[in-house]
Amino acid sequence: MNAITHEILDTFSQIAAIPRCSGNEAAISHWLQQWAGDHGFEYQADSVGNVVIRIPAAAGYEQAPIVVIQGHTDMVGQKTPESKHDFKTDPIRLVHDGDWLKADQTTLGADNGIGVAMGLVLAKDPNLAHPPLELLFTVDEEVGMSGASALGPEFVRGRILLNIDSEEEGMFTVGCAGGRTTTITLPLTFASLPEPVKPFTLSATGMRGGHSGDDIRKYRANANKIVARALNWIRASYEIRLIAFKGGSIANAITREAEATFAVDPKYVPAIQAQMADYECIVRQEYPDDPDVTIRLTEAASDFTGYATAAFDYFAKERLRTGLSQQNTDTIINLLCALPHGVARMSPAIEGLVETSNNLAIVEIRNSLLNVLSSQRSSARSRLDELTARIEALALLAGASVNSSAAYPGWNPNMASPLLARCQETYRKLFGIEPGVESCHAGLECGIIGSKYEGMDMISFGPTIRDCHSPDERAHIPSISRVWDFLVNLLASYQ
Repeated sequence: MNAITHEILDTFSQIAAIPRCSGNEAAISHWLQQWAGDHGFEYQADSVGNVVIRIPAAAGYEQAPIVVIQGHTDMVGQKTPESKHDFKTDPIRLVHDGDWLKADQTTLGADNGIGVAMGLVLAKDPNLAHPPLELLFTVDEEVGMSGASALGPEFVRGRILLNIDSEEEGMFTVGCAGGRTTTITLPLTFASLPEPVKPFTLSATGMRGGHSGDDIRKYRANANKIVARALNWIRASYEIRLIAFKGGSIANAITREAEATFAVDPKYVPAIQAQMADYECIVRQEYPDDPDVTIRLTEAASDFTGYATAAFDYFAKERLRTGLSQQNTDTIINLLCALPHGVARMSPAIEGLVETSNNLAIVEIRNSLLNVLSSQRSSARSRLDELTARIEALALLAGASVNSSAAYPGWNPNMASPLLARCQETYRKLFGIEPGVESCHAGLECGIIGSKYEGMDMISFGPTIRDCHSPDERAHIPSISRVWDFLVNLLASYQ
């Protein structure tokens, strides 16, 4: 590891020590402002926590155009079932594994902490040649891009933007999907359960999950759908009454674990367990990227401890003998089976690119309500509207209320971009190979930023990061050095 990579990772470790999941960025925003003040740079923060740090041009670059280097400060908080990590208070524990940096049983936050760290290291190096810079760090990218949406008209002055939030070194991203979320709410009725039924918990664990944009094309299993399908199979033979359901915690991560608790006559449990053993084999065959899927049916414990009973965390003990009405049970299972998940349409123009998809992200029964969150993405606004309307229609047919957020814009590729041409030439001269150029299915803030600042020429790139939005997230250390070399040479080219 060379000295500059070591410095970037050291800066990243300081960032990783600050809890900063979406909606909890006040501390990292304050830290960045303190950092700017300590280094003598002009900075500005807005009411939502976005920060811009202005770096004067190096000697000889005073007349060069301002370049905006942009990243987001928040991260996705996902952990393994056995992890005790508290994302509100605990630092991320970094683990070096050969050429890879990962975290101990949690997401790493390299998305986008590495990009933030690179900008800070660049700014404080007095020997680098560069134009005037604006380091733009936004909040809440991962949940709703509300930070970028809140940017004021004079917050940044530059019209060249380098977004360091892509995850494949050697690939330049020039477009991305837009998206929106849909929230479904269904009132529920609980009643006492008849004898001799008892509550049992069906859990689906061991799935890889991942980024609901980048990884949706890999057709990984979604635990919410796996559990819903299992319940549908069980109720075809046995009378069950649903008590609880809990799966997923964030809109842009494919759900890795889910569980449902239902009441059934105990005499049927051995047969159901055998049925679920067969189902586990089927799921593993259907989803070869998820070979560790585990489906278990166990008696619901009365002490409400451990992951296997997490669905009960909001039930008082006396509720153990209550369940949903048969109508509610059937409606929920029907709805969850009918709601789509995954790729809806591939791009007709770009081979291998997902055009439209959705993620059945969160399902939870809480306070006598079923709450469902679906996240839709598309590079075609008409297709985004069509898929959203389909999801809304299914919810309304189930008797639920529905609310869809305003859509955030996609980013249309500009293959005639002067910035793209400059990046390609710089990369080619530096490494002797042609870089890739792509549009991605993930959401990037470039679409929103470009809509706010007329004439913004944008590109996205970054070091190689794998399995974002899951506890398997890891960053490729050698690629950090290559991105750094490219960034330094690109900025120097503006003289």
